[in-house]
Amino acid sequence: MSTSPPRDREKNRASARFGRYARVGANMSGIAAKLAGARVFGFEVDNEKQAAELAAALGGLKGPLMKVAQLLSTIPDAIPPEYAAELAQLQSDAPPMGWAFVKRRMSAELGRDWQSRFQDFDKTPAAAASLGQVHRATSLEGAPLACKLQYPDMASAVEADLKQLAWLFSVHRRMRPAIDTREIAVEIGERVREELDYAREARHTCAYRTIFADEPRIRVPHVHDDLSTGRLLTMGWLQGAPLLSYKEHPLEDRNRLAEVMFRAWWHPFSHYGMIHGDPHLGNYTVFEEDGDARGGTPAGINLLDYGCIRVFPPEFVAGVVDLYRGLLSDDDALIVSAYERWGFKGLTKELIEILNIWARFIYDPLLSDRVRSIADGVKPAEYGRREAFRVHQALKEKGPVTVPREFVFMDRAAIGLGGVFLHLRAELNFYRLFNEQIENFETSTVARRQSDVLGAAGLAA
Repeated sequence: MSTSPPRDREKNRASARFGRYARVGANMSGIAAKLAGARVFGFEVDNEKQAAELAAALGGLKGPLMKVAQLLSTIPDAIPPEYAAELAQLQSDAPPMGWAFVKRRMSAELGRDWQSRFQDFDKTPAAAASLGQVHRATSLEGAPLACKLQYPDMASAVEADLKQLAWLFSVHRRMRPAIDTREIAVEIGERVREELDYAREARHTCAYRTIFADEPRIRVPHVHDDLSTGRLLTMGWLQGAPLLSYKEHPLEDRNRLAEVMFRAWWHPFSHYGMIHGDPHLGNYTVFEEDGDARGGTPAGINLLDYGCIRVFPPEFVAGVVDLYRGLLSDDDALIVSAYERWGFKGLTKELIEILNIWARFIYDPLLSDRVRSIADGVKPAEYGRREAFRVHQALKEKGPVTVPREFVFMDRAAIGLGGVFLHLRAELNFYRLFNEQIENFETSTVARRQSDVLGAAGLAA
């Protein structure tokens, strides 16, 4: 057992972590050099072998880059598919903070007497994530709480991860990619850095509480500002069961949950230009009509974790709606205009046809007025892979194309949401659900609503 002072132990942990990053950087440099040599001398690149080497190089990293890897796997040719498959299997090796670390972190955020501000505080975390862990607690008034506490030195860890991401993109650029990743890199960097700011997450949570104030089927936690800081977020605990525990429920129950999920995602986007950008299954739990007991009739969902909220310019939202309407009516001029509103530039007829492959896949469930699954005969883990491959092959011939930064989280969320519907095996009229959300759509109305809700939450539009 170490007898080093607590501060020294934390310093040693940080030193070891940064040493690991240095070794990873050296490994990735070696991979990049191999690929550069292959291009110069005309050798064929064995993507599977190089992907395995990359996974070995990144295997010791903490969570942030793993989150990035999962995001990249949803964008056609952002990284080679072999790389995406390897990265998706990596797991964070960071154990939860022990009680000694938790006490030290809580003291730093709320002061030495922090425990006197809670009736009870569980020593063991209820959940651990890439940037922090959640502890159950009880307020002095007896209310159940969820305390999300950030791991030490995460700002440094995130910057180190983003540096490795830059290396990954550098490796890929040596492979004649079909996608220009420069805007993707900028977008990912900004969003991941935002996730470190728990005060910002608190304001986004408040914005969503306003948006769904009159929707009893969607619960958003209440933020306790007096027990929150930039690295500690204390919210009301929302009791619920895992979403996947309802996979074997009757179709009526599964459809009810899928319909609520659809609204939870599309309503904020179509009315306020905001999306919940991390559609991870762990970010939703289910509450029931007959209380907390599992196995009853689901009443709605608890929408958790607001660290990855993406706010879009109203013009981008208009482009999403216009692209849908253009695909629905085969209006080529409207489709081109929509892509331009999204931010695509220099599009040729051939590139537009390739982009339409992906667009028709994403929009397909919304284009036919009938009850259907989100994708027939497709497993959740395979959702979008076939279409991504087709786009990849076509862009190899006609690309590259620069992907607008707004596309990154829009695409990720759409793929993630589709995966949820596949898990639930839902059968809905997605056409009618979507058209209900865009009825009487006006860009100016979205701009006004967005300004109002963000302003009330203390955020700039």
